[in-house]
Amino acid sequence: MDSFETKLLLALFLPGILVVFFTRVTFHHYVGLILTLALIAASVYAGYTHSLWLYVADALSLTVGYWYARRMVHEAKQ
Repeated sequence: MDSFETKLLLALFLPGILVVFFTRVTFHHYVGLILTLALIAASVYAGYTHSLWLYVADALSLTVGYWYARRMVHEAKQ
């Protein structure tokens, strides 16, 4: 799993999926975002993320996942 392409592909999809998953478990989109940010911070601290492109991909995926989770929670309340 040392391939940059693999890390980039995972960074594009995994944070967004985690935000949605944690939102479904906790029923709150802010908690889902904070838990996902904590996991990303732990991976950066451990040294798995070391490229600007991976940071950008994580941020993009977090943004899309947060948007979808927020929309999902809003529709569930109606």
